[in-house]
Parts: sequence; structure tokens; C-alpha cells
Amino acid sequence: MTRKKALVVRGGWEGHQPVEATELFLPFLRSKGYDVRVEESTDVYADAAEMAGTDLVVQCVTMSEISPEQLVGLSSAVVAGTGFTGWHGGIADSFRASSDYLHLVGGQFATHPGKEPCERRGEAGDNYLPHTIDITELGREHPITAGIEAFELDTEQYWVLHDDLIDVLATTTHPARPWQPWHRPVGSPAVWTRQWGAGRIVVTTPGHSLDVLENPNVRTIIERGMLWATRTASAS
Repeated sequence: MTRKKALVVRGGWEGHQPVEATELFLPFLRSKGYDVRVEESTDVYADAAEMAGTDLVVQCVTMSEISPEQLVGLSSAVVAGTGFTGWHGGIADSFRASSDYLHLVGGQFATHPGKEPCERRGEAGDNYLPHTIDITELGREHPITAGIEAFELDTEQYWVLHDDLIDVLATTTHPARPWQPWHRPVGSPAVWTRQWGAGRIVVTTPGHSLDVLENPNVRTIIERGMLWATRTASAS
């Protein structure tokens, strides 16, 4: 049986601990029979031969930049069947200057609302809010989220701008708090999939810190998402 090949690409803003975060999932991938290659930059995306032989890309690169050649390499691989997945800013807040990357992923981090101004202390926790991740009707049947009930987190709550080509498995709602400028609750996708050519994309927005990634629900979603996104027989 041919072993699957996973490419883990990490880097960008250090606040999301790209090395430590991705290291959490390497044992899982290896236990599922993947040969895993780890790269510390997106240069590998421009290597057409390497990308053609990759069944799954796990990206953890917040902000940063991507060259046109690298983006074409990544996009072409996904269209040809390579799976693409990641969490939080490592996939939903990558390469802000690239509209083509946004088009590939289907959703982009806009903000994470913060606490009431008088409660802020100039630290990361200023943006931690208790919130619920709700599983959609589609999510209750999907292999990535089936059997997972709504769960609570106290961390960054991503507000995502998105298009209608994503299939939303879980959502979160931003309430209209008195100190915020919006006037009614706003729903935002928290977990989604996207079919792009022959490839599958999975985005999980929770994952700001290691403790969130180790939350059993979050970790299960990410790990199932890796398996589901991996190149299928029909894309080979």
C-alpha cells in the first residue's frame, strides 16, 4: 500500500508558535501512515515535482508573504488533488496582500473582537472572549465534525469574511456588545471545507495557542480534517 505524503509548512508570526503548534500533530500524521516532510518556509510551494507528489499540505504561516510562483505552485497542486488544511491564523490570516490566496481559501480573518476597553491590560488576553462553537446541520453529518456537540472556548474568536463557495461545518456568533460599533449579532464560520478543482480544503479557525489546540474538540476537528482533506483516489 502506497504511503501518503504530508507536507507541513510553518513560519510567519511567532505569536502563533508555528513550530510548537505543528509539532503537536506530527505524531498523529505518522501514526496514520503518512511520510511527513517539514519545511520552515513557503519556498517548497514553487517546487512543482515536490508538490505533485504531496497528498496533504498542513500550513501554519500567519501573515508573512507568498511569491507569485509559490502561490501558483500551491494552487495548482490543490486543483490537481492535493489536500490543504490548517488552523487559525496559520491558514485564515496568511498572506494578507494576496487576493488570489484569499480566493483559494474562501475566507479571511478580519478581526477578533476584544474585551471592554476598561478591562484591557495591553496583553494577548485582551482579545480572549468566552464564546460557543456551534455545529451546523451539515456539520452534524460530516465526517470531520460528526458526533461533536457545541462547545465553549475562551480565546480569540475569529470574525471571518468569506464567500458562498465554502461548506460551513461550525459557526460562532459575535454578540453586539455596548462598546462595539455593530448593532446586531454577527455569525461567522468557525470550521469550513472547500472543494477546489480535485482538491479539498479544510479551515479550522480556533487554535490561537497550544491549550486551544489541545482542546479535545478542536484537536479532533483538526485531525479529522487532515484525513478528510488528503488526496482521494478519484484525485490521483
